[in-house]
Amino acid sequence: MRQVIYQLFVRHFSNFKVGSTPWGSREENGCGTFNAVTDAALEQLARMGVTHLWFTGVLRHATQTPHEGLPADPACVVKGMAGSPYAVKDYFDVDPDLAENVEARREEFAALLRRCRRWGMVPMIDFIPNHVSRHYHSTVRPGSSFGAQDDKSRFYSRDNSFYYLEPQQSDVLMQLPGGEFVPERGQGRVTGNNVASWTPGDYDWYETVKLNYGSDYRHGCHAAESLPGLLAPEYALPRTWQLMNEVIAYWQDMGVGGFRCDMAHMVPLPFWRWIIAHARLRDRSAFFVAEGYDDHLKLVNGSPHPALLAAGFDGVYDGGAYESLRRIFEGGAWANDLDSLHQETSPMFCGGVRYIENHDEPRITAPQYWGGMGCRVTRAAMVAQYCTTAGPVLVYNGQEVGEEPTGPGGYGGDNGRTSIFDYTHLPHLQHWSNGGTYDGALLTPEERELRSFTAHLLTLLQHPALAKGGFYGLNWANRDTQDYGRREGDTTSGHNFYAFLRHYRKAKSTLLVVCNLSPTETASTFIHIPVNAQEWVGKKPGCYTFVPLLDAASPLIDIDATRLESSGLPVTLPPGQAQIFEWC
Repeated sequence: MRQVIYQLFVRHFSNFKVGSTPWGSREENGCGTFNAVTDAALEQLARMGVTHLWFTGVLRHATQTPHEGLPADPACVVKGMAGSPYAVKDYFDVDPDLAENVEARREEFAALLRRCRRWGMVPMIDFIPNHVSRHYHSTVRPGSSFGAQDDKSRFYSRDNSFYYLEPQQSDVLMQLPGGEFVPERGQGRVTGNNVASWTPGDYDWYETVKLNYGSDYRHGCHAAESLPGLLAPEYALPRTWQLMNEVIAYWQDMGVGGFRCDMAHMVPLPFWRWIIAHARLRDRSAFFVAEGYDDHLKLVNGSPHPALLAAGFDGVYDGGAYESLRRIFEGGAWANDLDSLHQETSPMFCGGVRYIENHDEPRITAPQYWGGMGCRVTRAAMVAQYCTTAGPVLVYNGQEVGEEPTGPGGYGGDNGRTSIFDYTHLPHLQHWSNGGTYDGALLTPEERELRSFTAHLLTLLQHPALAKGGFYGLNWANRDTQDYGRREGDTTSGHNFYAFLRHYRKAKSTLLVVCNLSPTETASTFIHIPVNAQEWVGKKPGCYTFVPLLDAASPLIDIDATRLESSGLPVTLPPGQAQIFEWC
């Protein structure tokens, strides 16, 4: 089974309030709840082809919203009114905002997990190992809080939970952009993004503090060389390892089946090998996805992606594929340039997580991104991302109806994203959720068509050729094809048009996938499939039929194999559209 992950941001997804305002409170703007993610919603997501539900923003985090017995956090460590879901306040608790009965909040979440399982989907949550809120304190398991046994006089000590700034003097202030954080007067800690400063800036992760896994991050990947191995006894394990194993076990026991691991490349690889192995001793099917980037914060030599997969992850964010696709619209890149991303010999072919949206990236409909054309090419972009490899795919809630970043925000500002820091809603998705009925009664024709297309595409991803097959790019064989797109002075083809084969030998299953990434021009062309490509898919001379799967209303195409190389397969695609043919 190919994993299809749906990122469900509970605060937004099941918020049915309309007409909210910037910087509004929970009462003013509304907030989604666990109980409002009903069987009706889950049934529709399962029917859309979703296999894994990533419930985002579940863990209790720092917020400006008080609840009975749970006071608000200091404003200087909270971004927005609701707060960042990645500034965890208690690893063993859930966000009270998401509960109808605050005292029963964990029971309400456990019930949601059971509902998810009943519809055949694996529930996931965030695991945020690199940092916690500056105001972290577990009320559920106070004995398992970080930092209680730390030697605060040292920047680094193996069993410390945090890294402590120097000098530690009673009159030194931890001055955050929003003001002094009194609890850290004289005992400052390094921020989540490795900034060792008493005055972190506006763009730092100043609301969080970095966790220590038994090595000094300043020494990069070399710091992890002395860390324990898989079979190390408990006494040899850094204290943070033991606490995090307790966290994972707690949520597994509640029914969580998978974890999306935040900024995984910033955490030492020996820890990942150890924690994933221990999680799978409790649940052999435990599913782990890493958010990992090849940036200056990584703790590995070379690319972190294959290293994270080798450590046990089932999938790693394929940021390179995402950026390459966006560059076609924003930076003048060509569809031809995508071929290098789909090499079967790369571990990312089966392990790269493909996406066109998530909470960190702009909506494809945002006017300041994707060349302002994203809404016109969403379908072709999804096909180009999801159908070129065999790894997991990710869909962000609202993507399936063309959600725009127009909901009221606050801290997030006008940055092309749906704010994760504020109480807001998803106006287009509300047309589908329809006050909690999830019947789609308010969808516009355009929204309904896009949702139907998305559901059809996601279910097609289980086709053997897409779930298990290899990749063969066809752009190189079509460099002289009329209307295929060619830049002046170049012998290559395919500015906006992209064609490729997917083939699974065991099932003798072959697909031809064609994408018109142009937002304005219809592509009317011929796809040449050379003899070596025909041999690659095991096709002998003879007559074949190409059956359209994505747009079943399109006509079948009968053609002789010799013509596939000489004259080519005739294809016409409107702007921003794609088609998948079964080669029979």
